[in-house]
Amino acid sequence: MTESNDSLSVALLSEIFMADQLARNRLSKALPKGMELSHFSVLNHLARSGTDKTPAQLARTFHVTRGAMTNTLGKLEWAGHVHIRPDWDDARRKFVTISPSGRAARDAAMAAITPIVADVVTQIGSEKVRAVLPVLREVRTRFDDSA
Repeated sequence: MTESNDSLSVALLSEIFMADQLARNRLSKALPKGMELSHFSVLNHLARSGTDKTPAQLARTFHVTRGAMTNTLGKLEWAGHVHIRPDWDDARRKFVTISPSGRAARDAAMAAITPIVADVVTQIGSEKVRAVLPVLREVRTRFDDSA
């Protein structure tokens, strides 16, 4: 790798990390009281997928440990946002599904964060955002492939 590519790599990672940090901070503050970004992410995934998932599948999807996912799911279950039931074919396994309360919480979170993201898109410009999305997707998949 040349010095120019090293500088470009450092600049790319610096921008990704800083954008991630700033976005997480801003969106976390806008979420409904008691909801964490990890809670929203799981609820959003379950709402969009429309299927039951095992805790292990969710842990893999979010690249977290099973213990971390169990912790998040415990909090979501306590809040009534997910239902966790045994797998009737394999008692060692469980399935997670979003509850009506979880859908409502996810929708409330979406209503809170969508204007923030929409404002950023408006400020940057729709065309620039559309142009950068394929590049960001490719960066994401390259990191995901190497995991």
